[in-house]
Amino acid sequence: MDEVLKIYAAALDAYKAKNFEVALEKICRVKNLAPNWAKVYLLESCVFSEQNKIVSALESLTNAFSRRGDDKFLSAEIFSRLGSAYRDICETDLAVESFLESARLEENFSKKRAELSNAIFAANDSEIFSAQDFQNLYAEYRKTFSDVKPFDKKIFRHEKIRVGYLSADFRTHPAANFIWALLNFHDRKKFSVYCYNSSKWFDEITAQFKNFSDVWRDVEGIDDAATAKIIHDDEIDILFELGGHTANNRLAVLAYRPARVQISGIGYMNSTGLNCADYFLTDKFCAEDLASWKKFFVEKPLILPRSHFCYAPLKNFPEVSNAPCIRKNFVTFGSFNNFSKVTRTMLETWRKILQRVPKSRLILKHKIFDGAEGCDFVRNLLSEMNFDLRRIELRGFTKNYLEEYNEIDITLDTFPYAGGATTCEALYMGVPVISLYGVRHGTRFGYSILNNVGIGELATKNLDEYISRAVALAEDFLTLSTLRKNLRRIMKKSPLMDWRGYVHDVEEKFFEICKGGC
Repeated sequence: MDEVLKIYAAALDAYKAKNFEVALEKICRVKNLAPNWAKVYLLESCVFSEQNKIVSALESLTNAFSRRGDDKFLSAEIFSRLGSAYRDICETDLAVESFLESARLEENFSKKRAELSNAIFAANDSEIFSAQDFQNLYAEYRKTFSDVKPFDKKIFRHEKIRVGYLSADFRTHPAANFIWALLNFHDRKKFSVYCYNSSKWFDEITAQFKNFSDVWRDVEGIDDAATAKIIHDDEIDILFELGGHTANNRLAVLAYRPARVQISGIGYMNSTGLNCADYFLTDKFCAEDLASWKKFFVEKPLILPRSHFCYAPLKNFPEVSNAPCIRKNFVTFGSFNNFSKVTRTMLETWRKILQRVPKSRLILKHKIFDGAEGCDFVRNLLSEMNFDLRRIELRGFTKNYLEEYNEIDITLDTFPYAGGATTCEALYMGVPVISLYGVRHGTRFGYSILNNVGIGELATKNLDEYISRAVALAEDFLTLSTLRKNLRRIMKKSPLMDWRGYVHDVEEKFFEICKGGC
């Protein structure tokens, strides 16, 4: 076994150094020497994932699973990686169950919380998860905080309201586009801005956020209890947690109740599930049916009169071209959303749209298409669903992806996990978006964005309407051309990009919730 461990260690080093072919060669040697050792198959799956070999990664994980024995720690990691692999191939329900199984096996509260966050986040892709299903997940999540003793609530009555923003996304990240205005345009005569940065990455966007702050604290690597004490010692009146159940979140900090008032929102589309989060930031469109909204939440709604987030295009956007349908004489649909959001129902809907719009094309773009396995998997899926593959183009990740919107006439949004930053980018590039909305907050992002931009008729309430709206727009080259030329200008003048107006709306809500003392 000593030789096996030595070769495995070399394979692990090669993997960490991104020498994947060397790693696989050594993994193969270990498998020949110890064919029933689960750990080597787990490492193999990690290598395949890095190479975008999604099918091979899943096969390796299946092999690891069948050889895992009674090692709870190893089993927990296998289930976690199975959850990610299933999400990659749009098997949402299997992903959620795998993450939950990992959480059940984990004995460390911090790791258990991370896996439950993974399950909760993945559940947003599901069409079948009910409000009660989400509440059940939240109840499990809350159990992991039984060891936390919160601070006593205090009213400080500072001259200025101290607002603390807690996030791992003060950097080049989709959420940063919606945080930027809020941090930049606070009324400094009335508010002091504290930022608690939970990321090790520092880039030019981070530098801007740091410059916007009155006080900046780097809390990455500092545990939740110690981070909560830092916030408590800063006498924060309102703590705004910006990540929800996204990666590297610090929701556990809220459990210590470091601030008298605690809010979540912007960077995540659903409830934290924590009773220590007092409010969730939303708007009149996302919370239009308040009774239904509340079924999915633990927090009270903090309803803005226009948009619950404000978009700032932090990238260098290319100029908008003329509508491609004019020069090509056919319409090109596109979706640049994370492919894990693309359900079978949406694919079937898109197939019907293509059937009704002669000569039309569909471009799908996501990192899953970086590798041949991802492309083959999706082509096989589309073929089984009777798509004409000659009309489908699969594109992988590119740094200049915004340029590719100049090849798209109409963007097709996903459901139930609707686009946020992706929708804003498409609109800013002059590409109209057809969106579908339901009762869940996260399904209504497109509904809110499109209404705030003034083209709410492109947000639809059922699949039939989604199809007919997409077909009607595809048949109207004049409207497509007009939207192409004017959408960016319209968007800049809309509530979605009214930075000062948005911050004023948020500040009014802050004053409202501080009436009892801040």
